[in-house]
Order: sequence, then structure tokens, then C-alpha cells
Amino acid sequence: MTYESLLLLGVLAVGFMLPHLAVGMGFGIVFPGWVLISHVFVVLGAYFIWSWHHGGQTLAMQTWKIRLSTPNGAQPSLARLALRYLLAWPSVIYLGAGVFWALFDRDRQFLHDRLAGTRLVFKRD
Repeated sequence: MTYESLLLLGVLAVGFMLPHLAVGMGFGIVFPGWVLISHVFVVLGAYFIWSWHHGGQTLAMQTWKIRLSTPNGAQPSLARLALRYLLAWPSVIYLGAGVFWALFDRDRQFLHDRLAGTRLVFKRD
């Protein structure tokens, strides 16, 4: 997750910071906080859902050879991926409770994976 966070800095720099700098400097407009938070939510959602849908992996997941799938090994649907993304927010925000869930889960899956019907699997070469 640390490596993923570092990569997200680049995603947010391009998808969030540059557009807001251009609008702010070009037109003198500063958006309210709720717009900024919503924009971050949308940019991160686009990155994660697109990455999971095209190959089942983000850049960090590729490095660690982890892939996202359904419990039967199929590619998750876009609706299932969107649900996973939405459920991951409270899973992480509430002191990582959904992440720590994996320590006690019989399949070592995160809570948001369990609820969304997805799972992380290690790829074999």
C-alpha cells in the first residue's frame, strides 16, 4: 500500500493538481473544498477502476505480481470494481479496519474484497 500511495502522487499531480493550477492561475478561480475532495475521489476512482478493468492490476500490483479477480478466477465486472472502490474508502479511512480484517479472514482477504465479491491473488509466472 505504501508503494501504491507513492504512485498515486503522480496520478494526483496530473489528474488533480495540474487542472486546478491551470484554472486558478488562468482564471483566478479557487474551488470550494467539497469540489476538491470530489475531484480527488473521481480521479482516484478512474485510476483504480480503469487499472483493475484492464488487466486486473494497478502499477503497484504489477510490481508485486498481485491480480484482482472474482472468487472463481474471472475478471470482475465494472459494477463489482466500482463497488470495491467505494467500499475501500471506509475500509481504509476507519483506521484501516478493513485492511486489518485480512489478518483474521480465512482467505486473508480485505473486508472490501469480501463484501464486493472480489479477491487478490498472487500471479504465478
